[in-house]
Amino acid sequence: MPIRVVNGFADPQVVKDAIGEEYIIFYSSIMDGNMWCPDCRDVEILVNRTFCGENSPSALIVYVGDRAEWRIPSNPFRGGAWKVTSVPTIIRIKDGVEAGRLVEGAIASSLSDLLKA
Repeated sequence: MPIRVVNGFADPQVVKDAIGEEYIIFYSSIMDGNMWCPDCRDVEILVNRTFCGENSPSALIVYVGDRAEWRIPSNPFRGGAWKVTSVPTIIRIKDGVEAGRLVEGAIASSLSDLLKA
């Protein structure tokens, strides 16, 4: 199933209300053609291979903002429903609630385990 992308900087409540996917992937925003966060760039190929196949689980990519927007403590993805502390972050959603989470380096080593959970 193709990955759905929220274009631009999304309102966290809108993302929460519209969620229909099994996974939400929080990435740094794209600046000058690339995500500004090197950790996000490092897992991008793995994430695409995992979620882009015909029989893959559904996923939604949300960009948390440019570097300056992300670093402010009041960034809306840092609090509220998502409480994202680092990017990249992948959250598994089951029955409308968080059922698992992987952050940064754990994505490369544990994504297959999250998919099985």
